[in-house]
Amino acid sequence: QEDEDPQEQEQEQQEEEQPEEQEDQAPAVPEEFMFDVEGVALDPDVMKFASSASKGGGGKRGMIFSEERGRYIKPILPRGRVRKLAVDATMRTAAPYQKKRREKANAQAEESGDRSKLKNVYIEGSDVRAKKMARKAGSLVLFVVDASGSMALNRMNAAKGAAIGLLSEAYQSRDKIALITFQGDFAQVVLPPTRSIAMAKNRLERMPCGGGSPLAHALNMAAQTGLTCQKSGDVGEVLVVCISDGRANVPLATSVGEELEEPMDKTALKDEVINTAKMLGTLAGFKLLMLDSENKFVSTGLAKEIAAAAQGKYHYIPKPSQVGQVASQAIQDLKSR
Repeated sequence: QEDEDPQEQEQEQQEEEQPEEQEDQAPAVPEEFMFDVEGVALDPDVMKFASSASKGGGGKRGMIFSEERGRYIKPILPRGRVRKLAVDATMRTAAPYQKKRREKANAQAEESGDRSKLKNVYIEGSDVRAKKMARKAGSLVLFVVDASGSMALNRMNAAKGAAIGLLSEAYQSRDKIALITFQGDFAQVVLPPTRSIAMAKNRLERMPCGGGSPLAHALNMAAQTGLTCQKSGDVGEVLVVCISDGRANVPLATSVGEELEEPMDKTALKDEVINTAKMLGTLAGFKLLMLDSENKFVSTGLAKEIAAAAQGKYHYIPKPSQVGQVASQAIQDLKSR
């Protein structure tokens, strides 16, 4: 037994030393890497997230009014070119003046001797009414994903799985999906607003990750993308789902190609992101859901501050695989506000 004790001690020492050796031998995270979209498993929680996102606000998302598409709800005075003529309202408006207009037309025909211009009904420009149309407003669920750092692959997998899941319900809910990634010096729209699953799979097949974290540029681009989509008339509400730890190290000026007189410190970078989030929160129909992917042991609380600045919601997700589970209820709550 005395001989075995030293051997056991040696084995324990070797076991303790192995993790340190493995950590030393671990390869460094590359500045840029690519990953394949095909290997993503769709978590059942993600599908639950998809269904709740489309069912959540139903009748509370409002209506889109236009003169082009939808259900005819009432006649209106046209502004500019008439897109859809409200025949019923136009005839009702013209009806009281038919007798006088007919008498006037008959008198002019007798004077000129030309009765070819006589009509059964006389409509003038002041009689014309256009149709006001209404249709249910869809939502734009806009994923803004931090593709920088060592956790980028997991975040991207989670966001991509949720996006594909939502698209399966898009034809019923009228929702559109878009995805913005930010890494390096700027953010980019890797998936423009769409309901097409085929387009999503093609666009999300391979995406770059790693590098810096231009969060301010990403939030700014989310605002621009959402506003453009709202102007198209198909979207009423924009739900920005930001998966990030809230850290930023690339100023907005650098992202848009401007030169800085002096480099920005951490406090200035944080203030820039907070101000951008405040701007996002003031936009009509915009809501922010901040999913914090930061390690709790080194948490700075930046993601929570960003959510508060945008008057949005904050959730901590210790594992990217929990995105669907956590976001499901959060998105439902946001849509019901």
